[in-house]
Amino acid sequence: MDLIIPQWPAPACVRACFSTRSGGRSAGSYAGLNLGAHVGDDPAVVARNRQQLASVLDLPQAPLWLNQVHGTEVVVADAASVYSSPPIADAAVTHVTGIVLSVMTADCLPVLFCNRSGSVVATAHAGWRGLCNGVLEQTVSRMACPAEDVMAWMGPAIGPCAFEVGEDVRQAFLDKDNAAVSAFMPTTSGKWLADLYLLARQRLATVGVSAVFGGEHCTFSDATRFYSYRRDGQTGRMSGLIWMVPTF
Repeated sequence: MDLIIPQWPAPACVRACFSTRSGGRSAGSYAGLNLGAHVGDDPAVVARNRQQLASVLDLPQAPLWLNQVHGTEVVVADAASVYSSPPIADAAVTHVTGIVLSVMTADCLPVLFCNRSGSVVATAHAGWRGLCNGVLEQTVSRMACPAEDVMAWMGPAIGPCAFEVGEDVRQAFLDKDNAAVSAFMPTTSGKWLADLYLLARQRLATVGVSAVFGGEHCTFSDATRFYSYRRDGQTGRMSGLIWMVPTF
């Protein structure tokens, strides 16, 4: 199993990783370690894939999977949180050791968060809509700690050489922040190449988060390692996971 471990100065009690499509039992267009139960894959196979990942990582409990809708809702999971189905949200926060947060993607930007003392962790799903509308800012706010103590890691997403968008997307970001102009490059077709990684850094900077890491992968360009909805249409999902372990 090919797992990406964030290279960031997180405290020793924080565990984090991002899955690739390597491993797993899914077949066809989902071939590999598909963790998405909502994309048309065999539910029993997805369940086995999730169990395989949990076993490899020795997770303290099953991850909190989200029903992601490209919005800005943030769920705060505590020791009393019980969900009969994945909560409708695009981000999650916990201050509780042992709760495993997740975020699923296949081109959208996954962002993992922690603070420097290791007392809170979070995940966020930042497609262009959620990113534009403030899902990262909302996540930092719900972490309830000083922004200067927050660090973020950006997992694999569609890269700036592959994410072509229309003028409507560019204008939506410019309406929020004129600095976003630097994150769009014109194409010969009259469209724009958008840099999700730069847009995320800009939005995090507006709320005081400057310790931002990652952002070096392109899901669209590496079909062997990553699922990509923009490239393939029907495809699987990868996941970023983060949790805290006890310190002794």
